[in-house]
Amino acid sequence: MNTKGRNLKFCEAIREATAIALNKDPNVYIMGLGVPDPKGLFGTTLGLQEEFGSDRVFDMPISENAMTGVAIGSAISGMRPILTHQRVEFALLSIEQIVNQAAKWYHMTAGKKNIPLVIRMIIGRGWGQGAQHSQSLESWFGHIPGLKVVMPATPYDAKGLLISAIEDNNPVIYLEHRWLHNTFGEVPKKAYSTPIGKAQILNKGSDITIVSHSYMTLEALKAVKHLKKYGVNCELLDLRSIRPLDIESIISSVEKTKKILVVDNGWMHFGVSSEIISIVGERLSTSLVTNPKRIGIEDVPIPSTRALAKYVYPTPVKIIKEVTNILEIDIPKGDEEENILSDVPDSSFTGPF
Repeated sequence: MNTKGRNLKFCEAIREATAIALNKDPNVYIMGLGVPDPKGLFGTTLGLQEEFGSDRVFDMPISENAMTGVAIGSAISGMRPILTHQRVEFALLSIEQIVNQAAKWYHMTAGKKNIPLVIRMIIGRGWGQGAQHSQSLESWFGHIPGLKVVMPATPYDAKGLLISAIEDNNPVIYLEHRWLHNTFGEVPKKAYSTPIGKAQILNKGSDITIVSHSYMTLEALKAVKHLKKYGVNCELLDLRSIRPLDIESIISSVEKTKKILVVDNGWMHFGVSSEIISIVGERLSTSLVTNPKRIGIEDVPIPSTRALAKYVYPTPVKIIKEVTNILEIDIPKGDEEENILSDVPDSSFTGPF
């Protein structure tokens, strides 16, 4: 990729992709609770209403199921809506529309009706969120045929995947982790697309394959850099999409390393890591030199208190520890767990949203 040294925040990359789509296609519009607010959905929609007008960039009533139906109906009629939710949990009120309508229409009409709908949902933790607003429910949507599910980890992919999602003729769930919005990365000014369903190798290695997605990719990258200082070369794959899942890239890497650790962004049971390990086990059971492993969020509702939250999430230290266990080596693990900010990414983070 040629990014020419231009740095944007993750949230700015989303805003830029949205502006490009609104400029390019008059059928694109964006609606959601808080879209035209002064904070602009964590900076992702700032100034869009002033630029494109209130008929294409607008707030919506607190009636998620009804507005999802409106978005689906307009998509069937030729529009390309972007529907936003400030938290994935708000979308649960519209799950019937998403699962029984958006995901099914193309198939129930024998391909005669498309639903080019993008639903942006914000996932992940942050102080004050508690059990009901901290969840990462990607595996729910990944379970449904007819939906595509993308989860960018970098500003570059935040822009490229959103453009691809808006241009796709099928419904796409676009999940953005709250802790990613203020991360920086190189992003070209021009329009470009990131392919949906294609993982990216962020670090080449031969000792072990680490597979991650969304914010956990950043945590895994920290662990990989630490391990490299001690001669451990990990191959790190960022999924970018969980449906479709780029299983061939995963298989290709594991065929080389013979070992795999999946770092799940959500709960492990019945989740993304479960699916990956199942497929790897089915296809490479005789090639693996050790059992496939996974780590993820502990199997409890997300706690509100910082004292408990630090025990719930995967961290670079936990990733390093698991890798060293798999490889049966002993190296320093890095920072102690108690020094990790478990409910904020850094001291400048403000919340609760």
